[in-house]
Amino acid sequence: MYSLFFAVHLCVFALLGLAGMQWPWVWWLLVIPALTLAVGLHDMFQTRHTILRNFPFIGRARWIMESLRPFIRQYLVESDLDGTPVSRMFRSIVYQRAKGVMDSLPYGTRLDTYAEGYEWISHSIAALNINTLNPHPRVRIGSEDCRQPYISSLLNISAMSFGALSNHAILALNKGAKLGQFSHNTGEGAISEYHLHYGGDLVWQIGTGYFGCRNADGTFNANSFSEKASLEQVKMIEVKLSQGAKPGHGGILPADKNSEEIARIRLVEPHQDVISPSAHSAFSTPIEMLEFIQQLRELSGGKPIGIKLCIGRQSEFIAICKAMIKTGIKADFITVDGGEGGTGAAPLEYSNSLGMPLRDGVAFVHDCLIGFGLREEIRIIASGKIFSAFHMMRSLALGADLCNSARGMMLALGCVHSLICNTNRCPTGVATQDKRLTRGLDVSDKGQRVARYHKETLHAAVDMASSCGLNNPGQITRSHVFRRVDHQSALRFDQLYPTPAPGSFLNKPYPPSFESYLEESSADSFMPRKYLCHSC
Repeated sequence: MYSLFFAVHLCVFALLGLAGMQWPWVWWLLVIPALTLAVGLHDMFQTRHTILRNFPFIGRARWIMESLRPFIRQYLVESDLDGTPVSRMFRSIVYQRAKGVMDSLPYGTRLDTYAEGYEWISHSIAALNINTLNPHPRVRIGSEDCRQPYISSLLNISAMSFGALSNHAILALNKGAKLGQFSHNTGEGAISEYHLHYGGDLVWQIGTGYFGCRNADGTFNANSFSEKASLEQVKMIEVKLSQGAKPGHGGILPADKNSEEIARIRLVEPHQDVISPSAHSAFSTPIEMLEFIQQLRELSGGKPIGIKLCIGRQSEFIAICKAMIKTGIKADFITVDGGEGGTGAAPLEYSNSLGMPLRDGVAFVHDCLIGFGLREEIRIIASGKIFSAFHMMRSLALGADLCNSARGMMLALGCVHSLICNTNRCPTGVATQDKRLTRGLDVSDKGQRVARYHKETLHAAVDMASSCGLNNPGQITRSHVFRRVDHQSALRFDQLYPTPAPGSFLNKPYPPSFESYLEESSADSFMPRKYLCHSC
């Protein structure tokens, strides 16, 4: 291969040299083979890449094709149902609704309605006139211990931090929340001036790093928390136990995104990887966690306090429920993040293979709260790949009271699904701190798009509810939704996810499907009983 490489260059030099004797300007063309020769020589003597060493210069075509592959696939090859983690069909519906253009579908569904896993909602002959229904249904969040309940929209912005997202993206999201009167979750990266600029309602998320309310050693600072939680714009506080993208793993902010500004807001050192601890230092047992929730409620002036988690071992969540019964302290809401969730950087194994998916997680949490008699006071928020009204209605049917969307809101901002969120090179200025890229994101326009996407999707959910004969989307139940389990049969969600009797988890005999989880759980520990060493 080396001989061929040099032979080709020798021939090119010779031909250009002969031509240059007659046409002097041809000598300038010698620059091109000279450069390729220099690159080839470099490739021959480097030791990192075998292909380049064996096939100098020509081997670089492999890297060029690999870099172009995602773009060729997305723009030229994939169909409406292709594309991961978000298919083109759902990306398109978000874009259309955000821009306010026609979002109807011609010529019928493109889904295989006889494929295993296909789902649908049963409509009613006694459908209602949508014009008679409330176009902006809302849900009250706040238990009996809450002095400042929040009346929430059914669709809100899920947790995305400033740092993971750009300042322009945060501004546009909050502007959209203000225009559409829905809430904006700050993510665990603390409250920045960009979250406060437009006055949109905020849900302040407190993660294991306690960003924005931490001491120098990374522990919780009550005074700093109280100061920010008392802001009028902060409507609720969410304690993040885990997230769908990387459950059991701390949040990750790469060093190249950790600017001086972000470090100041988070109260950390700049230009370093910021990896949150995997667990909280403010508590270590379910009872201690609820005592922490009560502390936050008092420090915030009685605002709703909730937890966010991706369900892992079922007995651990049951331990939290037992602790609520034992202490009388209840969370005001529980955000269930599906294992398929995530907008930022996460290890591949965590994204693919850790954590319970959203549907199973929401159904499990709802059933546990029913079984312990806690459901009436605690609201459930579903978060994980929610893009359309059907995704909302399915989650509500399984037991959620409202929904959060992260990637849907990113797409409404103009995200083009380039899948380089973790590189600081986001071409749309959404997930980057590079000012040359963020300047292209127009806050006024994108804020309008976020509000429009929210409005149109909520309208579609109310429309679907009216077709089912329901007065609002929150009235949907598991009996309304079907899933095909094989080519010939389908089951309703109430058959796939049977709901336990109210209070049936409080005394034996327990429902058989929950018995092992109830037996191994304890209000005094997150760990199952069989793993506890009583002699230690």
